[in-house]
Amino acid sequence: MADVDLVVPVKRLHEAKSRLRGAADGGGGDAAAHARLALALAHDTVAAARAARLVRRLLVVSADPTVAAELAAVGVRVVPDGPEPGLNAAYAHGAALLRAEDPTTPIGALQADLPALRPAELDEALTAFANSASRRAFVADAGGTGTTLLMVAAGEHLEPRFGVGSARDHARGGAVALTGAWPGLRRDVDTSADLRAAAELELGEHTRAVLAPCPEPLTP
Repeated sequence: MADVDLVVPVKRLHEAKSRLRGAADGGGGDAAAHARLALALAHDTVAAARAARLVRRLLVVSADPTVAAELAAVGVRVVPDGPEPGLNAAYAHGAALLRAEDPTTPIGALQADLPALRPAELDEALTAFANSASRRAFVADAGGTGTTLLMVAAGEHLEPRFGVGSARDHARGGAVALTGAWPGLRRDVDTSADLRAAAELELGEHTRAVLAPCPEPLTP
């Protein structure tokens, strides 16, 4: 099983996760509390990915100076966004940087809002991809319409199609849907309901710490 290089884009914290605003402060909507939650989601996602045995290199793409400083402080490589705006452009930019350094390694594109992700789940998904006959594969989110992880073999262009209906779009682009359970890998967090569902699986330490002081952090 070949190791995989991962790209994880993280939006500017004041722009990220708008539907979660208020979840970290009992519905108050404080901008600083919201930024701490968005950062915590990324921290927990990145920590799980770094702990996965099959992840060789992890590259975070972010234009946010707080994200860059926080993740660099724990040893994560962070680069700024490329010249084109948007999530898919950030994925493509990160993948191009990794491929320029080593074109022989498979690349994965991982969402940054997976606070219940476990390293073993990610390893299992990467192994399932390696054991498949496909050069491209993806893991759909818990709802079945989005994508939390896209993987391509060495020599393949990433061609990310994240956004509304991305599972369908990645399938149309030739990627095969992997069918493992992997509840933490499939549980991305966009809403308070998503956050409640992630908490039922057990949140990572950074997200738990941000939510702990709030008596009712998960109101709809």
